[in-house]
Amino acid sequence: MELGVSPGLVGLVAASFAVIPLLLAVPVGRWNDARHPFLNLLPGALLMVLGGMGLLWWTSSLTVLLLWNAVIGMGHLMSVLGEQTLVARSGSSALDSAFGTYTFAGSLGQAAGPLVLAVVGGSAVLPDSTALVRCYLGAVVLMTLFTVPLISAPHRRDPAEPSLSWRGSFRLSSPDRRRMTGALLVSMLVLAAVDLIQVYLPALGVERQLPSSLVGILLALRAAATMASRLGLARMTARLGRNRLVVLSALVAAGAVAVLALPVPILILGAALVVGGFALGIGQPLSMSVVTLTAPRGATATWLGLRLTANRLGQSAIPAVVAAVASVTGVGGVFLTTSAGLLATAGTAHFLLQGD
Repeated sequence: MELGVSPGLVGLVAASFAVIPLLLAVPVGRWNDARHPFLNLLPGALLMVLGGMGLLWWTSSLTVLLLWNAVIGMGHLMSVLGEQTLVARSGSSALDSAFGTYTFAGSLGQAAGPLVLAVVGGSAVLPDSTALVRCYLGAVVLMTLFTVPLISAPHRRDPAEPSLSWRGSFRLSSPDRRRMTGALLVSMLVLAAVDLIQVYLPALGVERQLPSSLVGILLALRAAATMASRLGLARMTARLGRNRLVVLSALVAAGAVAVLALPVPILILGAALVVGGFALGIGQPLSMSVVTLTAPRGATATWLGLRLTANRLGQSAIPAVVAAVASVTGVGGVFLTTSAGLLATAGTAHFLLQGD
């Protein structure tokens, strides 16, 4: 906005962040499988620092802005895949707990980020972007400092783990291919549902004349419920089993999201977001567990990269389809469409994840 860019082009910023992960997530995962994951973590952190420096000191046009944002997207991709590879080596007995804790930390960061915007921006319509980028740069410098000591940590890769060819990394049995497909679809659709709630709940607030502060509280409730579900993930999985929990969470989320489309009192709206947020917090970490357990030995990071590619594809394509629905039906139609997608996800997961 400060560069005088049309609001209609702001979407390019989000696209520039996602385009490299969409294209390179699988090759970066292959690199992770073949080498020490910390060789991804440190360059990833440094790229995020470089991108922040570029945004702060060398951004004079939209083209340059998109370039630096793409650098940050690449750094984020390398960091996330390095992190997920390390978590995947927790051992099968602790996998759900480990991924639950990992995704809880991610949710905590996503909840803290908007608070920085509130503190820095205050009551201004257009917050000081320089101050925001400085906050970002400070955060990624701190991340880099925490990453550096990890470089000397012992590489815990099993020496008996095979070094697979590109084709070998994707060779799965028929049941494993079915389960992997289910995990990727669940991950993609659940993440898209969370994004749609984040985007369209403020629009719903405008439609129903709700104060923006109240919408912020509702979104915070959703985020808190998501974090709570991830902390209790291991216990829920032990009681219900991975397959049943994925299906049940998608069904509950579908019902809760459908309530958002109804003209209900604000307390019921808040309760629906808490229930839906709790249920939607389950799909992402469990999909990571399924991918990790199903991938061929020596190809875990490759498949985690493919999962990230599916997520980015869903974040790009599904909102575009839903936006077309919104133009005809209004915001309520968006939530009903999202609910239908989650119902389809539950049915698909029940079929594809059988045997888990």
